Amino acid sequence: MQVQISETTLIVPANPPFSDDHVLSLSHIDNDPNLRVTFRYLRAYVSTNPSAPSSNPSHVISSALSSALLHYYPLAGTLRSLPDRRLELLCSKGQGVPLVLAKVGCTLDSVNYLDDPDTQFVEQLVPNPGPDEGLAQPCMLQITMFDCGGFTLGTALHHSLADGLGATQFFNVAAEFARGATRASITPVWDRESLLGPRDPPRVEAPIREFLSLNSGFSAYEQSIGPVVRECFDVKDECLDRFKSEILNRSGLNFTTFEALGAFIWRAKVKASAIPSNEIVKYAYSLNIRKLVKPPLPVGYWGNGCAPMYAKMRAKDLVEKPIWETAELIKKSKRNASDEYVRSFIDFQGLHCGEGITAGKEVSGFTDWRHLGHSTVDFGWGGPVTVLPLSTHLLGGLEPCYFLPYSSASVGNKDGFKVSVALRETAMPAFKVEMDKFRNGEFGLCK
Repeated sequence: MQVQISETTLIVPANPPFSDDHVLSLSHIDNDPNLRVTFRYLRAYVSTNPSAPSSNPSHVISSALSSALLHYYPLAGTLRSLPDRRLELLCSKGQGVPLVLAKVGCTLDSVNYLDDPDTQFVEQLVPNPGPDEGLAQPCMLQITMFDCGGFTLGTALHHSLADGLGATQFFNVAAEFARGATRASITPVWDRESLLGPRDPPRVEAPIREFLSLNSGFSAYEQSIGPVVRECFDVKDECLDRFKSEILNRSGLNFTTFEALGAFIWRAKVKASAIPSNEIVKYAYSLNIRKLVKPPLPVGYWGNGCAPMYAKMRAKDLVEKPIWETAELIKKSKRNASDEYVRSFIDFQGLHCGEGITAGKEVSGFTDWRHLGHSTVDFGWGGPVTVLPLSTHLLGGLEPCYFLPYSSASVGNKDGFKVSVALRETAMPAFKVEMDKFRNGEFGLCK
């Protein structure tokens, strides 16, 4: 299926938000090199709500975005590099957010509401700027209309400006305006440099150097691992419960789904990729720090409010040791979660921002999107029935794993959830074998 682009328009704030051009500073978390990438995802909406507005979604959403940009005008700015490799944001009069308007000759139902979509098709639903364009236009959007009246809203947002929660805050404000609000319910807070800036003097007392090193010649997102492909896998509640129960019976330890299933998938990925036995591999995930730091970040703060957390081990140990030891390692990594860890991470970024901070090779990023509030964005047609991430660049790795809810509109598939796994193409067949074993209850707990 071919998506047809009709036009690209520039959405500018409803009124001039400032009188003089100026520069905004980013936080040291915003300037994490692993966030120097455009994050791409989409929301799919159906048109079955009888109380939905009769207007064209493109017109309604365009107007709502214009109203929201009055408060979130930095999304229309331009990112530029400083001599020490940090980024800053230039805000000039007349800037706007590009909005691509498109259509496709099929219904959402015919593509199962994008619950397990064809990669080539969904890639056409979200803008895909190159590195330079992503800095010049850090936020780009696309509305694609389907024959059924449903539509998708594709987002390409430079991660240095906001994380998923921060972006959702913006879209929720836009959705409020689309539903008739005359003012934003949340006042956005920028103030990034002072809220998440380095201490004076900076100090690194948490175990940051255990996971991060300096290598100015290494670029995490330019590693040569060959083509990367993406597949979705079903995880049924009964199978997952049996897996966690068997771990409990064998080890006496209780684990969350993120810890237990994450350990299994991490092991399966490393095993399928035939990574050398002595290679150090890392499990990376984001920790929401908004309430962890002291004092907590203001409610309206919409910058990056997460810090990366890591677990690491030798590939040989990951493949051969009992699965509960890996799950326990992931659980123990959470013990680092503290205000001191966050402040040490910020100070480390401040001390070494120009020296090539990296977590190294063979990083697997994991994130759980099942409860992040992405489905709350209601422009008047109800919340999205499907939210789908497309990015393969996450937390310094090229092979992320997302835990995702099933589409609320699809028939069946209400039991459990799905995982979207990106993996080097040569390893995917062997990884599918491991996931088939999991589905059949062959958990390989001790090997």
